[in-house]
Amino acid sequence: MGVTAKIAPSMLSSDFANLASEAQRMLDCGADWLHMDIMDGYNLNYRLLHKPFILNHCKLMAYLDCHLMVTNPLDYVEPLGKAGASGFTFHVEVSRDNWGELVQRIKSKGMRPGVSLKPGTPIEEVYPLVEGEHPVEMVLVMTVEPGFGGQKFMPETMDKVRALRKKYPSLDIEVDGGLGPSTIDMAASAGANCIVAGSSVFGAPDSAQVISLMRKSVEEVQKNY
Repeated sequence: MGVTAKIAPSMLSSDFANLASEAQRMLDCGADWLHMDIMDGYNLNYRLLHKPFILNHCKLMAYLDCHLMVTNPLDYVEPLGKAGASGFTFHVEVSRDNWGELVQRIKSKGMRPGVSLKPGTPIEEVYPLVEGEHPVEMVLVMTVEPGFGGQKFMPETMDKVRALRKKYPSLDIEVDGGLGPSTIDMAASAGANCIVAGSSVFGAPDSAQVISLMRKSVEEVQKNY
């Protein structure tokens, strides 16, 4: 299959008053990535991306997986590159006309490009971005409507994940929204290998146990590929 399990706790569900310590706690619990939701306007998560903030509060070394729910992602390439972002995932719905330029600029800043789509967007819309001259390296399938946490997982979105995995066996496929112990098996069996989880991790009595459970679910499915 050529892909590995990556568990990415969503900092949108963290304690915003203690972002750095919350991030470190997730890494100590076994997280592979930290998922950052970046939206137009002031966003507390954005603070965690600034290196001076990190260096002043903890020794944080992590893959910062940034999901941009913004109207013009090009505006964010420069500042996120300078801030230390690792992955830059933009929405296909706002980038249909300039995605080639966007991907090139993301890569030029040392970040890994990804594309996301809402539950109502046909999966076929991301195919040109995966197969283009300047391809993205990950597809994020939203399993809830983007913008806020705590929503219920939409099982019907797994058809998109299955279609992607069948078409692109070695592609990183991420899912975001309502993921936890009760839904991870559906996502893993559909072919998702990058798992974003918010309240199910941050609100759990044992966050490390939840992260471990989700990783094992993905790894068990991958044995069959």
